[in-house]
Amino acid sequence: MLDTTVRANFSERAVVLSESYLWEASPTPGVHRVKLDRIGLEVARATSLVHYEPNQRFPFHRHDGGEEILVLRGTFIDDDGIYPAGTYLRNPPGSNHQPSAGSEGALLFVKLHQFQEGDVKACQVHTRKSNWLPGLVPGLTVLPLHQFESEHVALVRWAPNTQFNPHMHFGGEEILVVEGTFHDEHGTYPTGSWIRSPHQSTHTPFTGSDGALIYVKTGHLPTQHKTSRLEG
Repeated sequence: MLDTTVRANFSERAVVLSESYLWEASPTPGVHRVKLDRIGLEVARATSLVHYEPNQRFPFHRHDGGEEILVLRGTFIDDDGIYPAGTYLRNPPGSNHQPSAGSEGALLFVKLHQFQEGDVKACQVHTRKSNWLPGLVPGLTVLPLHQFESEHVALVRWAPNTQFNPHMHFGGEEILVVEGTFHDEHGTYPTGSWIRSPHQSTHTPFTGSDGALIYVKTGHLPTQHKTSRLEG
């Protein structure tokens, strides 16, 4: 059976705005998702938004390629803890759990099968209780979340009317706009926008009057175009 692919050419820039979300039912009732990028069937290299209805449970499962989660709204629960909005989780390859949502449901940003070989560290970061660092330009504060070899993950808060320097993305860049509105010379990205920029792409980002909070991952995309095949 052929793999299902969604925005699987990592040499191309990809943008999904919240107004164009296509919510699809998952195999588990009460759990829906937006496929941002995907290579594979139910066992897939995937980047998704996942919505749990209140008190909904997901079946026990194993993370053969690892799982990365940012809790955007509500409360996410699994065997190891209770995670309110703002929690960042990394469940390494070989981990497992049976997740569920609290009484208000949950909205998650989820990345599956994207851990680099040798990256086996689990982590839990309560970002709303963490100490942020000054950024590279005035108006930026940064909360580093993870680093392994060339890959870096962080939350970056942009004050209103902040201008960043022109720069190139070696190994690509991926952004989810968590709050506010993010801008660059290519477009305007309100809350919920997802942007994937390929290896050696460039831009000069900035914010307007409302500022922004973004999840950003860099250095994780192929430096030559390739896709992988996952059987499931």
